[in-house]
Amino acid sequence: MEKRISTINRKTKETDIHMEFNLDGKGNAQIETGIGFFNHMLDSFVSHGFFDMKLTAKGDLYVDSHHTVEDTGIVLGQAIKNALGDKKGIRRFGSFILPMDESLVCCAIDLSGRPYLSYDLKFDSNKLGYIDTELIKEFFYALTYNAGMNLHIKMLSGENNHHIAEAAFKAFAKALDLASGFDNRIDDVLSTKGSF
Repeated sequence: MEKRISTINRKTKETDIHMEFNLDGKGNAQIETGIGFFNHMLDSFVSHGFFDMKLTAKGDLYVDSHHTVEDTGIVLGQAIKNALGDKKGIRRFGSFILPMDESLVCCAIDLSGRPYLSYDLKFDSNKLGYIDTELIKEFFYALTYNAGMNLHIKMLSGENNHHIAEAAFKAFAKALDLASGFDNRIDDVLSTKGSF
């Protein structure tokens, strides 16, 4: 089996991002974005999806965290897409309902190549650490459209903003791990059209 590893470098006037991503890792993370809570969410994603990630993101945090979060979503989406390769033999679909204390979040993925985001997380705080809660949607939007995946994230219950966000990142990790995993009954791509 070919290694499903991708390296992405993206540099703009607003951010400078380097990422190494392995779909078939062991949950090892080396992450530095300059935004503590965002680091924590990405570390949770890597750990619970059993991916490996090395990420250095330098952004214009003196403005705010928007560009760093959104551009990291762009880069992670590109890394996932590249690592998936031709998608032969993968399950394509994955879903997971993840509890975290009082919070319950559902995530469902279709790695069809067609981007779409359905996002339903409700926060009653504008910030978590130094990240605006509205940027969590921007991250998943950028990721979805650069990966070419259909992504649904829905909060079924929750009160604590930290728990809601972390449950979402972990549910996404588990769903992606399932969708990108192999099934030996699938010889080509799982599509009635024969391609994505």
